[in-house]
Amino acid sequence: MKFFKPSRHIVWSTDTLDLGDPFQRRWYMRQVLLYGRTEDIRRLDLDELARHLSDLNLPSHVESLWRVFLERKGYAPR
Repeated sequence: MKFFKPSRHIVWSTDTLDLGDPFQRRWYMRQVLLYGRTEDIRRLDLDELARHLSDLNLPSHVESLWRVFLERKGYAPR
């Protein structure tokens, strides 16, 4: 278990997340992509993000933006 206290502008429904839980980890990545600030996005593991991008159920315009960004940075979404 890897408990983490997320910022309120990203997660407002709970005080802690277990980032060791794959479901919570993917949900947190989604929240960061939708509501995060620059400093929040910088903390994401871009390789992990590329692996899970298709599973995050993002709005199509947000997913497209991130897919292009990751590809240009050398992270091939899978």
